[in-house]
Amino acid sequence: MSRWRPPQPKSSPYITVDGYQVLETELKQLWERRKLVTIALSAAAAEGDRSENAEYIYRKKELREIDRRIHYLQKRLPALTIVSEKPTNQKQVFFGAWVTLETMEGEEITYRIVGADEIDTTGGLISLDSPLAKALLKKLLDDEVVIRLGEQENRFYIVNIRY
Repeated sequence: MSRWRPPQPKSSPYITVDGYQVLETELKQLWERRKLVTIALSAAAAEGDRSENAEYIYRKKELREIDRRIHYLQKRLPALTIVSEKPTNQKQVFFGAWVTLETMEGEEITYRIVGADEIDTTGGLISLDSPLAKALLKKLLDDEVVIRLGEQENRFYIVNIRY
């Protein structure tokens, strides 16, 4: 049995100004944390037998995870396109829009369409690549949006769009 997995589909290269700043801050913090972890790793390595040294093994793993994330951010940040301007037609849903939807039960839900690197479902930030965002793009106020997930069908009405 092989470990091969098909590559993930490329996510959209767009990001908001706030999202870009968050990623830059994360990268700076990772470099600072890396310095502390390497100091701790050196101290653990100086203790002797590394094969049974739990601190050494833990710090090596932690350093590997930090390096992986730094490598990802260093490749991803230059490839991103920062979207800072509001669209000319603000009555239509585009990237960066806050969209308030009304469900069939009358409940209102607000989402913001953002880049794949800044999603936060608890804060209402959904990816531009998500099925809901794809269905919302270029829709107007009071339009009906239908999302099909398997055999289930969800209907929403756009009640507010703001940027």
